[in-house]
Amino acid sequence: MLQLGSKQTLTVVKKVEFGVYLGETANAPENERVLLPKKQVPADLKQGDAIEVFLYKDSSDRLIATVNMPKIMLHQVTFLRVAQVGKIGAFLDWGLEKDLLLPFREQTRKVSADEEVLVALYIDKSSRLCATMNVYAYLRTDSPYQKEDRVTGTLYEISQNFGAFVAVDDIYSALIPRKELYGEVKIGEKIEARVTEVKDDGKLSLSIREKAYLQIEKDAQEVMRVIDSFDGVLPFNDKADPETIKREMQMSKNEFKRAVGHLLKEGKIEIGEKCIKRR
Repeated sequence: MLQLGSKQTLTVVKKVEFGVYLGETANAPENERVLLPKKQVPADLKQGDAIEVFLYKDSSDRLIATVNMPKIMLHQVTFLRVAQVGKIGAFLDWGLEKDLLLPFREQTRKVSADEEVLVALYIDKSSRLCATMNVYAYLRTDSPYQKEDRVTGTLYEISQNFGAFVAVDDIYSALIPRKELYGEVKIGEKIEARVTEVKDDGKLSLSIREKAYLQIEKDAQEVMRVIDSFDGVLPFNDKADPETIKREMQMSKNEFKRAVGHLLKEGKIEIGEKCIKRR
């Protein structure tokens, strides 16, 4: 079967003036043949020879073969450069003459010419190859990573309910849970994280924060920075509501309390009824 979006080894069925027709076998019927244009045909290629090609559709939506291999295959995930942005979406340079369409509806954020975007290759409802930035379904769940391993990846989606979805190594499926998500993060951003769990289905749970005993010193420094930004008097203390703490400190209430306790022990602050003061 001829497979759109895939690399295949096919056989030369018939030579014509404008190229050669290929099929799975030397006697493939006409409706199971695909054209390899003349400019793509090696000089020594003969009828019955096998050749490796990639199958896609030309500007007239006809299935066609090429000996050039694109930068992405069907259901794979990789970064591609935006060649231009048009009326129906962005067009990506994937290594073939005809650029690859990234429809507006498949963009998780607005993209610009010349930037690199993480996409997957899929077949749309019109049986055409297209790119999507919704890569969740195409990421692998067989990563070699274990709990406490350090990983890097690309943040590709942010959910108010679940957290931030990350493609580790731009291949493997991972999530920074909402409770672990502090600070400003953006789609397309490269992040470094720690594996906190490998789920039964192989997906990874991540944290962009260190273990508590390692994070305290960093959090304490951040608390002092914010106190200084309020001229030495923070207008709330460790009894403030969690939302206030998260908004102002970009940390959880427990993390804030640990950092404040650390600073109090070192004699750097004093805690008032409704504030924290630098000593």
